[in-house]
Amino acid sequence: MASGPGKGGGAMPDAAIPVAPPLVVEHIAKSYVSGSKVTPVIGDLSFTLGRGEIISVVGPSGCGKSTLLNVICGLIRPDAGSIRYHGRDLKGQQSSMGYMLQKDLLLPWRSALANVMLGTEIRGVPRRRGEERARALLDQLGLDGFADNYPATLSGGMRQRVALARTLVNDPDVLLLDEPFAALDFQTKLLIEGDTVRLVRDGQRSVLLITHDIEEAVSIADRVLVLSQRPTRIKASYQVSLDCARDDMIAARQSRGFSDYVRRIWTDLDVVHA
Repeated sequence: MASGPGKGGGAMPDAAIPVAPPLVVEHIAKSYVSGSKVTPVIGDLSFTLGRGEIISVVGPSGCGKSTLLNVICGLIRPDAGSIRYHGRDLKGQQSSMGYMLQKDLLLPWRSALANVMLGTEIRGVPRRRGEERARALLDQLGLDGFADNYPATLSGGMRQRVALARTLVNDPDVLLLDEPFAALDFQTKLLIEGDTVRLVRDGQRSVLLITHDIEEAVSIADRVLVLSQRPTRIKASYQVSLDCARDDMIAARQSRGFSDYVRRIWTDLDVVHA
């Protein structure tokens, strides 16, 4: 990137060049129309996702959390507002943005390795390079020796690890995660949460995680956004500070202050009266 002239005609140092955050959401609104009925889902919602930051989003059931992700990733258009991706207006889907759902959606006729490589094939990555990347991710996620297994022979946790590897294989800098751990048993959930956070933080990726699990939200994220009933808005925001390694999910839950965050967020959700 070229630098503008500085004092005395010299070049401006690179450190002085502002770097746009990966994702800026400004005054997004979205309603669904069915015949003459208009259902407002997202009211007026704004936030910024910084580089290397993990944000968890919690809110009452049906408040529009998944709709928010679908708007951000370009699957549906907002009625109002704007989204900037690295400083540019977001138009359509971005190949450098990863999206992972609760269901693994693995193709049953492809092996674990072939499922992970699907994204590299679509992007035209040379096969050898794509396979090396896919195998390395499977190994990092504890699936060494299972690359040739088909989805039907894998446990739920192993399938979700394959889905995570598939999401990461093209090295996205922003990850949108829609309750990816919700269907897992508690032990497997903690292990995969830890794997995900480690890989995300090591790669300085930015993450927006939708979850209904308040403890998961607090243990994983740098910041938790609490959404209101629809038409949804940001009701509260918490900067999370825990005195432990942030990829250790057990230590996070045992950390000083953890229970206080959970109680306060629970109160903000007002689930009893939702």
